[in-house]
Amino acid sequence: MYVSKELISIRLFFPNISFSKSVTLSIFLLIVLSSTYASAATFTIQNNCPFTIWAAAVPGGGRQLDRGQTWQITVSGNNKQGRIWARTGCFFNATGQGRCWTGDCIGQLQCKGYGRSPNTIAEYELNGNDNLDSFDISLVGGFNVPMEFSPNSGGCTRGIRCTADINGQCPIQLRAPFGCNNPCIVYRTDLFCSSPTALSKFFKDRCPYASYLSMDGKDSTFTCPGGTNYRVVFCP
Repeated sequence: MYVSKELISIRLFFPNISFSKSVTLSIFLLIVLSSTYASAATFTIQNNCPFTIWAAAVPGGGRQLDRGQTWQITVSGNNKQGRIWARTGCFFNATGQGRCWTGDCIGQLQCKGYGRSPNTIAEYELNGNDNLDSFDISLVGGFNVPMEFSPNSGGCTRGIRCTADINGQCPIQLRAPFGCNNPCIVYRTDLFCSSPTALSKFFKDRCPYASYLSMDGKDSTFTCPGGTNYRVVFCP
C-alpha cells in the first residue's frame, strides 16, 4: 500500500493518531496548502484618457490617475472575485472623503465596496474551474469611460475592448452626468434587466464582446490560465 510523504510526516509528529484520523488530517493539510499557493495576479491599470480619473479596485482600494499614469495592484489568488473601474468628476479632501459623479463608492477614495452606476466595469474571477481565470467587461451598470481589459503574460493573448462613443450617442432616456445608464438601472424590471430590448442592444451593438444583461456572461466571458497577469486601460 502506498503511503504519501505527507501522511508519513503526520505520523512522525503525531505518533498516537489513528490511521483514519491521520488520513483526514493529511487531506485537510493538502487543501490548506493548495489554497495557500493559489496563483496571484498583477493588474496594471493605466489612464490614457485626456482627463484625470480616480481608479477604483475591489480588492485594491483607489488612486488618482492623471493622464498617462499607471497603478499596479497584486491580488492574492485566494481573492476569487474582483472589479476594477474608473471614477470621474471626483473631489476628495485631505482625509480621502468626497464624491464622484460616476463610479462613486460611498464617498471614499479607498474603495471597499462596488461603485455607483453608471460605470464601465472590468470583472474577474481568479483560479476558478480547471484553475482558469475568467474576465469580462460589464456594461450591466452602464458606461462612463472606454476600456480595454486584456492579459499581458503567460501566452494568453485575447482581450476585450469597448471603445465606442457610448456617452455621446446615449439615448436620451439613459443619459446621466458623465455617463450612460444601462436600461436595467433606469427601469429596474425583468424586461430590461434580463431580456434583449432596443435600449439594451444599444450597448451590445457598440461593444459586442461586453456583457450588457445580468444573464449575458456566457458569450462575453474570456478565460486564461491561473497565474496570468492583466492590464486595464481607460480610454485605450
